[in-house]
Amino acid sequence: MLSKQVPLHEMSDSQKGHSVTYGTRYFTDSVPKYEMPDDSMPANVAYQIIHDELDLDGNPRLNLASFVTTWMEPEAEKLMMESLNKNYIDQDEYPQTTEIQNRCVNMLSRLFNSPNHETAVGTGTVGSSEAIHLAGLALKWNWRARQKAKGKPTDKPNIVMGENVQVCWEKFARYFEVEPRLVPLTESRFILGVDEALEMVDENTIAVVGILGSTYTGEFEPIKELNDKLTKLNEEKGWEVPIHVDGASGAFVAPFLYPDLEWDFRLPLVKSINASGHKYGLVHPGVGWVIWRDEAELPDDLVFHVNYLGGDQPTFNLNFSKGASQVIAQYYNFLRLGYGGYKRIMENMMDNCRFLVSELGKSDHFDFLSDDKGLPVVCFGLKGERGYTVFDISDRLRERGWIVPAYTMAPNAEHIAVLRIVVREGFSRDMAELLVEDIKRAVEYFDEAKPQVATSTPHEKKTKGVC
Repeated sequence: MLSKQVPLHEMSDSQKGHSVTYGTRYFTDSVPKYEMPDDSMPANVAYQIIHDELDLDGNPRLNLASFVTTWMEPEAEKLMMESLNKNYIDQDEYPQTTEIQNRCVNMLSRLFNSPNHETAVGTGTVGSSEAIHLAGLALKWNWRARQKAKGKPTDKPNIVMGENVQVCWEKFARYFEVEPRLVPLTESRFILGVDEALEMVDENTIAVVGILGSTYTGEFEPIKELNDKLTKLNEEKGWEVPIHVDGASGAFVAPFLYPDLEWDFRLPLVKSINASGHKYGLVHPGVGWVIWRDEAELPDDLVFHVNYLGGDQPTFNLNFSKGASQVIAQYYNFLRLGYGGYKRIMENMMDNCRFLVSELGKSDHFDFLSDDKGLPVVCFGLKGERGYTVFDISDRLRERGWIVPAYTMAPNAEHIAVLRIVVREGFSRDMAELLVEDIKRAVEYFDEAKPQVATSTPHEKKTKGVC
């Protein structure tokens, strides 16, 4: 077969390929950053410019600050790509996507031991932040209805929670005019104190929040103890104060690692639970879930019936349009992994946590604040007075690409500064071994450099519920 040379000017962009990208004028001219360019540019050039800028971001796989999933199987990512153009809210147009969401809600209600599988209700959300706002609104509406039935005022609702809550709880309180009553931490207690929380409860309390997995230390709050003592207080006072469980991280951990732990709908006062599918639900961001104990806990007034694009669509969300990809990916995980698969993954992550604690514990440099009865998280601070801080170690690790956050604890323990390693599915034993060696090298560097080397201070801010 004879071949003929094609002149460059007759080639399409795809024929020219990416090899000539850096030879175009677009790579010597500045690219507009805050206004649209006057004209279009070739697709491969636009791609390369943005691709190169994003190389300045940290490597998600080495980002041990985040609970958010950074690895999924290729088959899951293929399903996500195939459904990128589906609007999750269009139930009539995409009825099978709606059916898949409903299946996920039912699976989660059973996973969380709902006593009424047929009447348990829930919805998918963009993340746990939206789920928390929806659950909080339901709690406020139910409290208001109870107050009106008793002929009592409804203008001063409050919600009780620990200082270690994620900032979205404070947003809920501010946006929806609920007084936040925050239980301070102490030097020895970094989660909610039950007795201290109950002292803040009164007839205007819409709920007490229990966190299943504090973002600071990974610890589970004592929700069973909270349920038992709050039940007694309700009986004494004639109140009906419920519990909401913030299971952003732990709701996808506890059922597999600690199946006998009572934190969910097995406890009568637990009326709603939020969970992040994009954390230990093992889905790329962003997807969350909120599940109510039964239909009675979701006031009808909050559910909108929208006649749009072909039929009646009941909806309870803060936003309307959103992509279907993450919900479909969540269902993929449920089918692909099943209970046994999730359990093995959680056990592997916890084993890597124990390895990190064991290896780092061989040094006399660290105090550990986390344990192996909560999330797959290692939280530790420096032992004793040293000439450097955890912030120095964090900065040193960044030179190797690791993102290990250093931060101060919530009030009244903000003088305690720690490092935190979040172990996720994509964090292998090999990576754990490499990280241990890099931490050891960082400590040796600062030990040899003596006190004069310390330059960092707790500049990370007084973090509220670090992600």
